[in-house]
Amino acid sequence: MSTTHKSLFSRVDAITFLLYLTLVIVGLLAVFSVEHRTADPIIMMNKAYMKQVMFFGIALFLGLIIILTDSKFFSNISFLSYTGGLFLLFITIFLGVDVKGSRSWLGVGSFRFQPGEVCKIFTALALAKFISLPETNFKTTKHRLVGVAIALVPAVLIVLQKETGLALVYFCFFLVMYREGLPNSILVIGFSLIALVLATLLIDRHILFIILTVLAIVVGFITRDTLKRHLMAWIMLVGIWAACMLFSQLAVPFAFKHVLQAHQIDRIFSTIGQQVPEEYQRKLEDGEEKKGNSSDYNVIQSKIAIGSGGFAGKGYLNGTSTKNEFVPEQKTDFIFCAIGEQFGFLGSLGLISLYVLLMLRIIYLAERQRSPFSRIYAYCVACILFFHFAVNISMTIGLAPVIGITLPFLSYGGSSLLAFSILIFILLRLDMDRQMLIR
Repeated sequence: MSTTHKSLFSRVDAITFLLYLTLVIVGLLAVFSVEHRTADPIIMMNKAYMKQVMFFGIALFLGLIIILTDSKFFSNISFLSYTGGLFLLFITIFLGVDVKGSRSWLGVGSFRFQPGEVCKIFTALALAKFISLPETNFKTTKHRLVGVAIALVPAVLIVLQKETGLALVYFCFFLVMYREGLPNSILVIGFSLIALVLATLLIDRHILFIILTVLAIVVGFITRDTLKRHLMAWIMLVGIWAACMLFSQLAVPFAFKHVLQAHQIDRIFSTIGQQVPEEYQRKLEDGEEKKGNSSDYNVIQSKIAIGSGGFAGKGYLNGTSTKNEFVPEQKTDFIFCAIGEQFGFLGSLGLISLYVLLMLRIIYLAERQRSPFSRIYAYCVACILFFHFAVNISMTIGLAPVIGITLPFLSYGGSSLLAFSILIFILLRLDMDRQMLIR
């Protein structure tokens, strides 16, 4: 290897790479433990764990190419790659392969990939590029709206593919925009909408109407002096009340009837411990999960598997639920169960610690960048990882609805592993030139 290449690789952040490598290896071992049986030979080429090894090899090869690429290249192709990603998402709506009710996969022969996973990379690059442009003033409403559009247009296209879970990932970019100057009021509005959705699901619609109206009257009484002096204050109060009414009485029911799939409705109400309302029962009867089925079977089996691991676990390859395939989607969405059952509380805590260390390290890398483009991109990577990590583990222990979110680096799947690997390697490449001002 030449002196130039030696110098190049010596600038790679070793801690981030080692954390990434450790998580991928843990993932390979977890997928192997799910599939391997005592009578099987160690190597079986048709098994998922061997395919995951192949995807990991491809990821390392792509990582090598990324490390050898000029860091300015990623800034230069940001908008072009984002446009290409949107095109892929658009054609997937019409040409996508139908997998479990969604059309979010493109396939050629036996090869399939999920454009929504790859587009996370393009969206991170495009958002970093736009906010870091010298002419962008992210304190203005115009430029904030452009940033929001960059983040949410892919999400809308993914919703049209009936892959709502993956679409939710794109909302994590709001955390990045918050770091770059999005006002606190946006977060307040966001959490208020979440609270309003929960209230709509838990409280009868007519009672909620009365509660919101009474709240508006109370706020009006408390701020009566301001309302007397400023007509705009009246307009804002009435507007907020009307918006809440429209959201709870029309928007939420519309989303449940026309956007969410039957199994998603079932799992949301199951998570909050409620029976599915009669107005949505017809959709469940026509959907994949028939009325009367155990809506939270996956979560129940997941809890049993994790809980049976106890403090130290049953030992590697000794998981009863894992061996007997009691937990559906064991290799993908519920891979955390394999860790919990085989390595118990200690193993689960160790895995969570690895993720937390990786995210903290990425934030450290972000803050030491001279270039705003590199800093914003690093925060995009951290937020994507955080969203996947938090939601996936929450849904395996029943704290969030099962929405098909993979656990980064662990869940089986080429699209997921390659997308997360590329995110990390681009970050490592940008960090190698952290003293450079990348435009």
